[in-house]
Amino acid sequence: MFSKYVRRRKQEGINTMIKKVGKTVINPKHKATCHCGSVELEVDLPDGIVDPHRCNCSICRRKGAIVGTVPLSGIRIVKGEDVLSLYQFDTKEAKHYFCSVCGIYTHHKRRSNPNEYSINIGCLEGVNPFLIETVPTTDGINHPSDQK
Repeated sequence: MFSKYVRRRKQEGINTMIKKVGKTVINPKHKATCHCGSVELEVDLPDGIVDPHRCNCSICRRKGAIVGTVPLSGIRIVKGEDVLSLYQFDTKEAKHYFCSVCGIYTHHKRRSNPNEYSINIGCLEGVNPFLIETVPTTDGINHPSDQK
């Protein structure tokens, strides 16, 4: 299902796959950690970082994180499941995870597509998200689920 998404985005001419950030090559299975190292994830990134973006919704604009998209099967918790905390608000559809020791947001289950996670690119080992030149912002303020 996720590869269909990637193919569709490629067909639309949207270059959303990043295989290298600065000198860091994005591995097909890439390690991600919180700041203190209590939480460690293995992230499946066979196409590189897919769809890097920011969001302007109430929580994302406060976090300021640049995120990439992976399918639900694309994250494995290697260690620290016991220290991952969950934050939900409003509709409680999205599930935002952060380390309860250092407070770093690692990933969230998306409201707009509950079959995907967004991963905090700044948690990927060796990746400096400030080196990604073009980062679009999604309109989370006017979320499609809120339009009735």
